[in-house]
Amino acid sequence: MPRRWVAAVACLAALVALACEDGGGAQPRPTGGSPAPGTPAAMAALGDSITAGFGSCLMLSSCERNSWSTGDGLRVDSHYQRLLDRNPKLRGKAYNHATPGARAAALAGQAEAAVRDRADYVTVLIGANDVCRDDVDAMTPVATFRSEVDRALGVLRKGRPKARVLVVSIPDLYRLWEVGHTDSRAVRAWRHGICPALLADATSTAPDDVARRARVRDRIDGYNTQLKAACRAHGSRCRYDGGAVHRVRFTLDLVNALDWFHPNVAGQGRLADATWRAAGFD
Repeated sequence: MPRRWVAAVACLAALVALACEDGGGAQPRPTGGSPAPGTPAAMAALGDSITAGFGSCLMLSSCERNSWSTGDGLRVDSHYQRLLDRNPKLRGKAYNHATPGARAAALAGQAEAAVRDRADYVTVLIGANDVCRDDVDAMTPVATFRSEVDRALGVLRKGRPKARVLVVSIPDLYRLWEVGHTDSRAVRAWRHGICPALLADATSTAPDDVARRARVRDRIDGYNTQLKAACRAHGSRCRYDGGAVHRVRFTLDLVNALDWFHPNVAGQGRLADATWRAAGFD
């Protein structure tokens, strides 16, 4: 083969490799320059498996690079990636303290970690595990949920009083049941203990099961009401997403095909899009 063809093939292979890496065709982020006014020098994410990117990397484990908040992979245009465009000095200073299985009771400890990070911007998404218990009677009471959120926001107010805080509404898990309970793949996965308070016996139309799902839906609404109120009580440095995440019309193509519950890459991207305006950087 002539040398010019060898060189051409090598160049083509390199281009294909670059296009396939991290979702294809994404351009590198800037590495220098002055930060735009008001952009954070460090950020932190608090919450549960959703913010940890659980299940978004083709396995049932955390995958923080795909997190809607702090993800640094190019497949999701996370808040971190968008802020990095405005402040290249933010690079490497996005800390994800979200933990799979975390409930509101764990939030204060995560907030303490964000204070140690000296975070100027903190995102909070919590509550799914407070409803996803073995039984509806074990769900965290609304008043307890609120007190735990207040406690965490108090940690941030004391330790990082000038930090911008974004409190995000809980996704509409009831809608996930609505769109998934007729899909055999989702139902099979849910039988392995995925959010049993809501998704156990997913195809049942028995009155007790209908009532159980309604209680979960109502509890999420109660939590979201308290998240909004807690953010307002925190002061002007806190922004609530106005229910934007809860209004996302999740479909099965936005959740992973392993547990049919956690957002996949596309779902994480949808969360980033839904919450970005509320963050107030535009």
